[in-house]
Amino acid sequence: MNDDATNIRLAGDLVRHLAATVKVQQLYAPDHPIVMRAVEQFGRALERAHVESAEVVVGFVDQQVVVNGLPLLDALGAAEIGERLRAAGIERIGFDRGVPAHELAAFARLVAATQARRDEGGDDAGAAALSSEHIHVGRIKVEQRTDADSGKIGAILQTYRNAVAGAEDIWSQAQAESKLDPGLAFGVVDSLATAILQNQRAMTALTALYEYDNYTFTHMVNVSVLTMAQAQSLGIDGPLLRQFGMAGLMHDIGKIRTPGEILGKPGRLSDEEMSIMMRHPVDGAEMLRLQIELPPITAVVAFEHHLRLDGTGYPAGVARPSLNLATQICSIADVYDAMRVQRVYQRAFPTERIVAVLQQNDGTRFDQRLVRRFSQLMGIYPVGNLVRLDNGMLAVVLRIHAPDPARPAVRVIADPDNKPLARPFDVALWLDEGPAGPPPRIVTPVDPAETGIDPLPYLDDAAA
Repeated sequence: MNDDATNIRLAGDLVRHLAATVKVQQLYAPDHPIVMRAVEQFGRALERAHVESAEVVVGFVDQQVVVNGLPLLDALGAAEIGERLRAAGIERIGFDRGVPAHELAAFARLVAATQARRDEGGDDAGAAALSSEHIHVGRIKVEQRTDADSGKIGAILQTYRNAVAGAEDIWSQAQAESKLDPGLAFGVVDSLATAILQNQRAMTALTALYEYDNYTFTHMVNVSVLTMAQAQSLGIDGPLLRQFGMAGLMHDIGKIRTPGEILGKPGRLSDEEMSIMMRHPVDGAEMLRLQIELPPITAVVAFEHHLRLDGTGYPAGVARPSLNLATQICSIADVYDAMRVQRVYQRAFPTERIVAVLQQNDGTRFDQRLVRRFSQLMGIYPVGNLVRLDNGMLAVVLRIHAPDPARPAVRVIADPDNKPLARPFDVALWLDEGPAGPPPRIVTPVDPAETGIDPLPYLDDAAA
């Protein structure tokens, strides 16, 4: 029998493919190969979920997804598909074992059409139309999730992990077929945008988690998150925020044409290898411009993200009087994320050093107004970092103080011997005077692996 981890994975795959199938039904004719492939993948996901159950029941209430009684945390595509189903008065979908492909295709097509009914003031009448011989729709009653629950670290962490898995799926399909799965890509970006709106500080903190074997996919997700976080700080929201997020997610997609031995080389690249690597902006832009369902900005950012304001960078010989705003903030996110990762041939750079690199050459490579905003957003010691104070205590960074990014608010969690405190307490390091005198100062960041303390749970009740 399947264990819980396997069941969660199967349920997540099912919801992801359901959302992707509905999405492509909006974009293509019913007999288009992309639609047919999406329906086929949806059907396979259902078959895997049906192994231990004659009926698979998917429920949607708010942004909570429940598959056969198993709650999922912000599954990819859940927010959008849940909204569509609720618009039609649907909270429960039961799929019988053996449901044929034509019923799945018709179901997805009708779900996609509920958007039009909602825009026209439609009611629950759509529910009856969605039912068929093997698919049954209706309502369920489950406990509503609160906004506070949706912003919990556990939910945010699951969203991040799901997004990395989705990025890997996007990459693998693009490598195999030389084209992207737009439905899956939209699902990844939508889930990340939703998480950022719920708890931006926790989401940016999670981008510091690294597994080197998954660097390509975590980098895709991290750049998307950091691009959207910057865009949000500039007042960008709604569909445009997600377009920026899509550009961040896809900025390096051209690397699918880079030979694996170059992309995964543990040491520094030779001049010849570097020249091959430097082709990826052109390769990515060529691929993305053919995907008419993706926003045009994705191809622009893929082409420009290694160009600099002073005319340096690559592709070589490209003259730009200015760079797109999305390109500029994506480039900052790209450099920041690449420099802070630990590699075989390169030690991770501290944040202060990364900001110094972004400010190099008297500010001629990056827009310094955007760099300043980014440093205020991330801080010298980003949210979620463990730090050692000058009194020896161990603390977790909670909140950046924009006027002085080197002096954030922290939660003191352990004594000088790394023994967790029974009652952690918060300190605003930017204050000149506290209840017990001047607050301590940060001496150095600390690797959590050296202490055995996971800083993330300490952020749970720090969301603001």
